[in-house]
Amino acid sequence: MEGRTVARSQAALGKELARLRFERDLTQEDLAHALGVSRRYIYELETARPNLFATRLFELLRELGAHLEVVSQTASVPPVDPNPRGNPLEQDH
Repeated sequence: MEGRTVARSQAALGKELARLRFERDLTQEDLAHALGVSRRYIYELETARPNLFATRLFELLRELGAHLEVVSQTASVPPVDPNPRGNPLEQDH
C-alpha cells in the first residue's frame, strides 16, 4: 500500500510525520530513541515549531515552483527499530 501526501508547509509536513508515526504505533520517545535525537525534537517537527532549515526549505521550494511529496510505502517498509545498534549516518564508509 502506498500513500502520497503533498506537504506545502512546515505544518503540513509535521502533521504527516505524526500520522506516519501513529500508523507505525510508535511514540515520540520510540522514534526519538531510534534516531538518536530528543523527544522534544520530534515534538517540534510534528508541531511545526519554527525551524530555520525547514522554513528556508519551503521558501526555496515555493521560489522554484516545486513542492515536497511524502511517499509512504507502509506495506513494504518495516517499522523503525526503537533499539538501533547505532546511527548509520555516523558510520565510516
